Amino acid sequence: MNAPVMEVEVSLSERSYAVQIGTGLLESNPALLSLVQGRQVAIVTDTHVGPLYEGAVRKLVGAQASALITITLPAGEANKDWAHLNLIFDALLQAQMDRKCVIIALGGGVIGDMAGFAAAVYQRGVDFVQIPTTLLAQVDSSVGGKTAINHPLGKNMIGAFHQPRLVLADVGVLRTLPAREVSAGLAEVIKHGAIVDTDYLQLTEQTMPRLLALDPEALSAIVAGSVRIKAAVVAQDEREAGLRAILNFGHTFGHAIEAGLGYGQWLHGEAVGAGMVFAADLSTRLGLLGADERERLVATIAAAGLPVAGPRWDAARYVELMAVDKKAEQGTPKFVLLDGLGKTRVQRVADTPLHATLQACSTAALN
Repeated sequence: MNAPVMEVEVSLSERSYAVQIGTGLLESNPALLSLVQGRQVAIVTDTHVGPLYEGAVRKLVGAQASALITITLPAGEANKDWAHLNLIFDALLQAQMDRKCVIIALGGGVIGDMAGFAAAVYQRGVDFVQIPTTLLAQVDSSVGGKTAINHPLGKNMIGAFHQPRLVLADVGVLRTLPAREVSAGLAEVIKHGAIVDTDYLQLTEQTMPRLLALDPEALSAIVAGSVRIKAAVVAQDEREAGLRAILNFGHTFGHAIEAGLGYGQWLHGEAVGAGMVFAADLSTRLGLLGADERERLVATIAAAGLPVAGPRWDAARYVELMAVDKKAEQGTPKFVLLDGLGKTRVQRVADTPLHATLQACSTAALN
């Protein structure tokens, strides 16, 4: 049985758009059909998602589009680079896609980032639609307009802000996700509760077994909750000039883990899960977060099946990796810290507490 469709608006004046959440969104969708009517359409997907859902999207939009192509990229974070981005441009140009074309991102966060970045710069910007197929992408990366590719020296360092015209978060597609991917998505869910809304954090804790079991109603409620939180932050600070930086809780440490291991060794959500443990530990050492609150957060991260420690590197290696971070200024990172659960602050941190946290939390053995 399909879960009822919920809709959350991301309010950005003339760039506002709807995020639809529920099941059956790929079977029938008037909003998408209206958007693509009479226009050229390019579906960008990957080798994992394409065989599962590309056919459904083609069936849905094919009769409305004036032309329809599919661009299939190799799956994985390791392919989120210039070379694979250019494959999108090659296909768009070969198909003579014009400035009124619509790009549909069908996949997880990697595809959303790459298709969105391509849409941001192809012919100086074309419309695109997000159809996120992972929990992580549904609750986080598909909303807010941040698009990017990786560089060997840093994650998401080359990109653009480009808002989608529509987001379709069909929780029914999550049934094909491996358990590891579900856990990775829950990292961003936990993050939203930790930084903004303790009631939402409590809901996540209470429904964790149902979320891990992919219960459609529980998933729809939790995706809608995360989207509302992120939409409210993005509406106030679209381009991360201030408030939006709080959404990076756990990410400075997490991005260091991803870059240090090599992109794709840990899933983004796994790195963020461990990164939140680092950030919570540091917050406690600075007297901002109670030890009981820290333990509650760590227990929730563990319950989601996420790592609660980073790789066993020395502090110098972490500091080196964190110097290449979007929040760093002249090589010195700023950290999103918890000023109690549900509240945050962003600041630089002295070496002594930072190194103590790095030593205490970097205990995971490398295979």
